[in-house]
Amino acid sequence: MSLRFRTKVFGASLGVAAAALLLATLIIAWELRDDERASIEQQLHGQALLIAELLARNPEMTGPGIDAEADRLATGIGVRVTLIQRDGSVVGDSSVDGQTLAALDNHLNRPEVQLARDGQVAIVERYSTTVQADMVYAAVAASHPQIAYVRVALPLTAVAQQVRRVGADALIAFALAAPVAIVLAWLSSALLARRVQSIAALARRYGEGDMTRSSHDYGNDELGDVARVLDTWAQDVQHRVDELARDRAHMAAILSGMIEGVLVLDRQGRVQLANRAAQQMLNVDDSALGRHYLEAIRHPDITAQLTAALNGNDVTPQELSLGRDASRLFMTRAAPVIGAADGGAVLVLHDVTDLRRMDQIRRDFVANVSHELRTPLTAIRGYVEVLLDDQSDPAQTRHSLEVIARHSNRMERLVADLLRLARLDARQELLDVAPCDIEEIFAAVVTDCASTIERKSQHVHTLVSAEASTVNADPAKLHDIVRNLVENAVHYAPENADVRLETLARDGGVDIIVSNSGPEIPVEDLGRVFERFYRVDKARSHPGGVGLGLAIVRHLTELHGGRASVQNLPEGGVQFTISLPA
Repeated sequence: MSLRFRTKVFGASLGVAAAALLLATLIIAWELRDDERASIEQQLHGQALLIAELLARNPEMTGPGIDAEADRLATGIGVRVTLIQRDGSVVGDSSVDGQTLAALDNHLNRPEVQLARDGQVAIVERYSTTVQADMVYAAVAASHPQIAYVRVALPLTAVAQQVRRVGADALIAFALAAPVAIVLAWLSSALLARRVQSIAALARRYGEGDMTRSSHDYGNDELGDVARVLDTWAQDVQHRVDELARDRAHMAAILSGMIEGVLVLDRQGRVQLANRAAQQMLNVDDSALGRHYLEAIRHPDITAQLTAALNGNDVTPQELSLGRDASRLFMTRAAPVIGAADGGAVLVLHDVTDLRRMDQIRRDFVANVSHELRTPLTAIRGYVEVLLDDQSDPAQTRHSLEVIARHSNRMERLVADLLRLARLDARQELLDVAPCDIEEIFAAVVTDCASTIERKSQHVHTLVSAEASTVNADPAKLHDIVRNLVENAVHYAPENADVRLETLARDGGVDIIVSNSGPEIPVEDLGRVFERFYRVDKARSHPGGVGLGLAIVRHLTELHGGRASVQNLPEGGVQFTISLPA
């Protein structure tokens, strides 16, 4: 340390005198504050004695008059007054009235009341549950027929205000003496202060984010070394901050674009990060950030996983349903953060609803294809065996061949429908769009299904509105759509039922509606009727197709840019609607 710098430090030591003066002032102020505090407590005790004496001179005061007297006394002396019976019941309190007064707890076990009962000086500081504030209490025994104890109280804030006035007086005294020490210190430390201020200004500039390297010469002594180290450190910090900002921006972009939900907790269990997907899955918002996970997340299985991860345990992934929609399934994985200074845990949520649904559809598809192929093959094999065993009866032979032909046609149609669905999935079927006369398509379809309609004595009604009589579509594919819907309606409607074919014009397109007066579809099956091989009749006891017709309808409709939907009618029956764009 150079002599020049030491001389400056020696000059600055004059500040020690000011520090000593301040210390003396604080000690004196502390003593005065203690005296003021004792005076306040003595004053409260005297007020309690005075109230007890006044009450002893008025023994006939009873009932509501006691509470009114407590209010009057409190107004006069500016404190809270409580009048307590010998059993601890409060009969008067200047802070509460009416039913609130009657509902007050028994005060016999209050510390100040117990001290007064034992004849001791009852000065107590504690928190009041009645007025929700810290109070100073003074209690004395009273000679009154209905009042055994008188208690007065003053909020600690009021006490502190009076005590602060004493401290203010001490500070005034210090302020009068401090200028002398300040002037002496200033004379010797002005140069040192100027250099320190320039370094402080540099630090403030760095703290405000301006990391431009300083060109100022801070000298060659220790203060100069500090300034240069600070400047070097600031440049390094700026470089690291830029890198962290880039990394954070990249991470935020990645997390916001993820379909998986990500939730990050610190070591104390507070939520540090929750991307948009996690907020939607857990039904939380940005207010969850900074809160404990037990407050923000209401799902017991999720909180159990996070608790185990925060404790450093390995957590087995679980498949859970979150929120009110039990049909949505999520794979949840919680893991502890190992090796980081802050520790914590990470939760990853993956929506597997579509995967599980597709897996179920796949299993149903395999089972249904197996069933649909096994049934005709079994029948064919059986009748082939009959033909092999006995060919002497021409009628039996013809019947067997008809059955074999019928089941062969059924298998051929099944394979054709499967191939068509495969082409639709691969988008290999192209549209040959042309204006289609819907009334002609209705008539052709009804003619195709006439044998079944006549056999079941059903009634077909067509209603084509003038505004929706034509639509631009592929005529052959539109015919297939309507035919599949009509066949479905005819097969599932009972005898003598009504089948209705209608069109409606709507903004931007045409609705083709096919409905019947048959049985309704259970609500739980409405969302699956367009799946392949899905049939409401699980036992497949009802005559009908193999469950591919409605799947073909949906694919052909979507190929036209339209939408297929189904609903139960209030008056009974089912309505299928094909919405095609104009």
